[in-house]
Amino acid sequence: MTTIEHKAATTLSVRGCFLFARGWLKRFPLSIIQLMMRVGVGLVFFNAGLLKYRSFEFAVKLFEDEYKVPVLAPAVAARLAMFNELTWPIFLFLGLATRIATLPLLGMITVIQIFVYPSAWPDHLLWGSILVFLLTRGAGELSLDHLISRFFEKRQ
Repeated sequence: MTTIEHKAATTLSVRGCFLFARGWLKRFPLSIIQLMMRVGVGLVFFNAGLLKYRSFEFAVKLFEDEYKVPVLAPAVAARLAMFNELTWPIFLFLGLATRIATLPLLGMITVIQIFVYPSAWPDHLLWGSILVFLLTRGAGELSLDHLISRFFEKRQ
């Protein structure tokens, strides 16, 4: 076998392996990825809400001293943030009204990025990308949204 033939055979086998792997990975269910995205980003917000709930006075102090969100009083901002962080992730976990649930969380990310932690853009970009994906593509088949949709499709 000449060097050229050996390179051609190696290239074909590497290309063949790549195509096989790509085809195999394409079969991985998108609904599982969507579920993992919902749970992953939901946990980030839910854990932050639990911290505020467990020590609300400390949360208000953070809003006074560090976060300094404009327009809202620190206690109001802390309560609003805690409500958003404890409510909407539950909707994400269940896959219920997923597209609606992403909107307040995207709003929170925007406020935090602009007014509180502008240098934390890598985290905000990651969380925002996941939420935008869920907003535009929905919760997937492993969700209450999907079950509700199927129920109404059957009734028509």
